[in-house]
Order: sequence, then structure tokens, then C-alpha cells
Amino acid sequence: MTIVLSDLPTAVQEAVATTRQRVADLHAELPRNELVVWTAGNVSERVPMPTEPAADSRQLPGLFVIKPSGVSYDELTAETMVVCTLDGAKIDDGTPDALAPSSDTAAHAYVYANMPEVGGVVHTHSTYATAWAARGEEIPCVLTMMADEFGGPIPVGPFAVIGDDSIGRGIVETLSSSRSKAVLMQNHGPFTIGSDARAAVKAAVMVEEVARTVHISQQLGETLPIEQHFIDSLYDRYQNVYGQGR
Repeated sequence: MTIVLSDLPTAVQEAVATTRQRVADLHAELPRNELVVWTAGNVSERVPMPTEPAADSRQLPGLFVIKPSGVSYDELTAETMVVCTLDGAKIDDGTPDALAPSSDTAAHAYVYANMPEVGGVVHTHSTYATAWAARGEEIPCVLTMMADEFGGPIPVGPFAVIGDDSIGRGIVETLSSSRSKAVLMQNHGPFTIGSDARAAVKAAVMVEEVARTVHISQQLGETLPIEQHFIDSLYDRYQNVYGQGR
């Protein structure tokens, strides 16, 4: 049965509207940071569900918001963002039926369904990170900013093609045993996760920066790995001390 957004509790509708606006706004960061070309790439975010049970005791579905497929970045608005359930099905969200969700929706949905701590997912084809993915090679942790943000090397996920949840399964399997917020899916490109979409976008920007820097460094000579105890210390400080209001 198709879920109709207007039939859901007001609090859920308001949460969807807020999430749509946030996801639409964050998409502007991808071309601004030169992480995508044309209509490639996507940002999604899990819709926060009300903590209070619905008045009619209905079980509220898990939802997320994602970019529509094949739409130019300069045409994206909150109203064009597509709302899906955690099995990747588009709900009746007020957008035209022809406005399909991203071709990567199944991957995003699988991540949300199997990693409840994840609130945002981003996929790009950023040049340097994708070049590492084409080689099937992890990015070694040779920069303190990598230790800070990713807690170690950026791993490579298995080869998988778009069409089902194969990419999502590869993301989950790879990141479940890693502190990294990014994975380089072999022959495809980077996917990043975060507590929300903004954190996932930040990780996407950072993974491209370190991919570029490490590549250039390796052209100059051998890179120097950081000892694991320093990586652990740097990661703990950045995640728990660095920044304002902590």
C-alpha cells in the first residue's frame, strides 16, 4: 500500500518539510566543492520521527529524503526532493509520479535500514577519490586530518552495480568494521555517511581533499604512515574535544 504523506501526523509532515529544505540546500555544496558534474551525485537524510507515539497508535514508517534522478542542480528545490521509505519505495509525497528518486536510492535505503546511527548519506564521483576507487586501493592514513575525520585509512568496498541493494550491502559490510565515514566503492566512487546530511557532505568534501593530497604526495615519493596510537589519539580529540560547545 502506498503511503500518502498528507495522511501522516502533522509532526511527521513538518519533519519531512524541514528535511526536504535542508537536503535541497546541501546539494549546492556538491558542485560548489567540485565533487560532481552534470546531474551525478546525491545527498539524502533520514527524516527524524516524533518521539511521542501517534494519536491513533499507528506504526510510523521510517522515511528519508533524496535527490530526484537526472535533475540539474540549479533546478533542485525543497519541493522536488523525493521522500522514500527505508525499503527504497517512493511515497505519495506531492511530487509528480514522473519525478523518480535517484538511481542510488536502493543503496541509501539499505544503509539507513541497517545502520540506525546514520542520519545522512552522500554519493559523489569526485575526481581523486574516484580515481582511487578505480584502482581498488584504500587511501592510507598519512595525514593528521585523515586521522581526525576518518580514524584511519579510507577503505575500498566491493564492486557492485546499480539496480538493487548490492551497493548498499557493500557499504554496510565495509564500514561496519571501520571508523571511517567514507568508503570507496570499487570502480564506482565514494559514499560517505554521517549523523546527518551535513556531516555526510563534510565527509565527502574531506575525502576528496585527502585523496588529492595523498595522490600528489605519492608522486613526490614515499608517504609516511602515522603510528596507530597517534591516529587513535587524534581521532578521539577531534571527535570529542575539537570545536565549539563541547
